[in-house]
Amino acid sequence: MSLIEVKNLKRTFGEEVKTYALKNATFNIDEGEFVAIMGPSGSGKSTLMHILGLLDRASGGDFKFNNKKVSNLDDNELATLRNEQIGFVFQSFNLLQRTTVLDNVTLPLTYSKNNFHAKQRAEEVLKKVGLGHRLHHYTNQISGGEKQRVAIARALVNNASVILADEPTGNLDSKSGAQIMEILQKLNDDGNTIILVTHETYTAECAKRIIKMKDGEIISDKKLSNQRRAHNNDTIK
Repeated sequence: MSLIEVKNLKRTFGEEVKTYALKNATFNIDEGEFVAIMGPSGSGKSTLMHILGLLDRASGGDFKFNNKKVSNLDDNELATLRNEQIGFVFQSFNLLQRTTVLDNVTLPLTYSKNNFHAKQRAEEVLKKVGLGHRLHHYTNQISGGEKQRVAIARALVNNASVILADEPTGNLDSKSGAQIMEILQKLNDDGNTIILVTHETYTAECAKRIIKMKDGEIISDKKLSNQRRAHNNDTIK
C-alpha cells in the first residue's frame, strides 16, 4: 500500500520571475520502504522533504499522504497529521537544552491524543535506541551520537507512519554516523517507513532505494540489490 503518492509536484518561489525549486516530481513510497533522497546542495531534496513532511505546501501537482489529499487540508489539519503520523530527525538534533533526555522524547506526546502513559512509552523507545541508561541525563551531558539517538526516539514515540531524517549523520563523526545508520536500518527491518535526505553516497546506500535529484528534478529512481546493501553494511561498521 502506498503511504505517499506524488504526481507532477512543483514548488516555485517568486511572482513575476518564478524560480523552480521542484519540478514535476512523480513517485510513490510504500509502507515499510527505506528510501534515500540524494542530491547536491540546491538540488531540491530539502524542498521535497519539507513538502513530504507537511512543513511546506507544493505550488502545484498532487500529493496524497495516507490516502489523504494534502491540498484539501487546512493548517490545523496539517499540524495534527504532522504531529501524529510523521517523526522528524534533523542534522542539528533540535533538542531542548537544559531538559532531560526523557522529557525531550515525551514532548511530542504532550500535543497528542495518544498521551496516556507518555513516560512509559518514551522509556520504551529510548531503550530501543540504546539509551535506557541515559533517561535522566540532560542533553548537554551526552555526546552528539547520543543526541541523535534521542532525536530518533522522539521521532518514534508517537508510532509515526514515517520517519523523515534530514542529513542525520551530518554533524557526527564517522563512527557515530555509522551507528545512527545501523539504528535506522534496524528500525526499517522492524517495519518502520524511513525517508532519508542526504548528499552522501555511503549514507544513501544504507537505504533500499535511492531517488537522485538535480536542479529540482528527479533524475533517477532505483532500488538497491540486497547484495549491494549488505556490502555497504559491512563498510560502515
